[in-house]
Amino acid sequence: MTFRLKSYLPRSLYGRAALILVAPVVAIQLVVSVIFIQRHFDGVTRQMSRGVSIEVQYLLEEVQAAGDLATAQARAGNIGSGLGMAVDLPAAGPPPEGDRRDSWDLSGREVGSTMHEVLPTLNAVDLQANPRAVDLWLTTRFGPMLVQVPRLQVSASNPHQLLVVMLLASVLMTAVAFAFLRNQLVPITRMAAAAEAFGRGQNLPYKTRGAIEVRAAGMAFLDMRARIERQIEQRTLMLSGVSHDLRSPLTRLKLGLSMLPEDEETAALLGDVEDMERLVNEFLAFARGDAMEETALVDPAALVAQVVDKARRGGLAVTLGPGAGAGQVRLRPQAVTRALDNLIGNAVRYGKRGVVSCHMTERSLRLVVEDDGPGIPEARREEALLPFTRLDSARDPNLGGGVGLGLSIAADIARTHGGTLRLGTSEALGGLKAELVLAR
Repeated sequence: MTFRLKSYLPRSLYGRAALILVAPVVAIQLVVSVIFIQRHFDGVTRQMSRGVSIEVQYLLEEVQAAGDLATAQARAGNIGSGLGMAVDLPAAGPPPEGDRRDSWDLSGREVGSTMHEVLPTLNAVDLQANPRAVDLWLTTRFGPMLVQVPRLQVSASNPHQLLVVMLLASVLMTAVAFAFLRNQLVPITRMAAAAEAFGRGQNLPYKTRGAIEVRAAGMAFLDMRARIERQIEQRTLMLSGVSHDLRSPLTRLKLGLSMLPEDEETAALLGDVEDMERLVNEFLAFARGDAMEETALVDPAALVAQVVDKARRGGLAVTLGPGAGAGQVRLRPQAVTRALDNLIGNAVRYGKRGVVSCHMTERSLRLVVEDDGPGIPEARREEALLPFTRLDSARDPNLGGGVGLGLSIAADIARTHGGTLRLGTSEALGGLKAELVLAR
């Protein structure tokens, strides 16, 4: 039962805050309506109806004591005018069969029951013939007598007016309370937006506001973001130094080997140095990440076209596939280009050709790279995304001396953009299908 109730509750913070505000107001409305209106107004109505019933009883006794109809009519007219009642003796028409009242007329029920208790000869109480009066049909020895009493004399004023006033006041106070509560909820939503943007590599400005607890959470978030940025900056500076220190001896080795006579041993040594340089570059690219790169509004279709054109000029068999959607997306163009280069390199390394396409929706950007190679078994796709992971020779993501970082770098870039890297099977080519999904 608890699980079913939770499924109907609002999920947003604004919705739950509104529920917290509205639920007590509705409960108070129901309590006041049942206790105050039903008991208080019914009690007042019974007292007023009993007083009018005593007056009508006195009128009935005087009419019954009259010697003839004319005397009875004269007495009824005099007493009725003094009490504010209209008397018709004998009545023009027959009395209704039983009491008549509207279903929503709660006080009318008390009027009828109270008057029947005091007036034994009362035939019917009609509350529908005239909304502003109560028609009392009584039996006399001169025939049926109709007594019209103003409704205000037998019951309190309409309690619905109190309900309307109470409802309007409740709506007004709820709106005022929600406006004040919104000022406390806005800083939380802004902090959540800043945290989500920071996870995608964007640095939105955020200033602490609201209550003490909200300010404390905001300050903790700002401190955490500053520490992460300092750590990333320090790591980048350290890796820049390491990169310089590692490339310098490699450059000297290449220079020294280039000055030696060209033979098979020299060519093999130059190949080893180039492999070492490529491995160092992959290590540094994976360790550095892309958190310090600046984001920019980029046309993804144009970016993909540039990457494909560059790969084709480099002699890779890659083509641009059909895409969908148009517009600009805020991302790190250098990092996305690096991820696409890795995916395209893997695609043409294992297959004869690769196809790159771009698909945009309102919430995400999908960059798809497909090949006609052997693919990766579904059971080993998660393993292939781990750093320093090598599969068998049929599908080694860094075949030719790699260290298993190509897919890991692409997956890390996707995560820093609030997305993910998905591996599947290409329906068109039959090989691997790598989807770089980035949040918009």
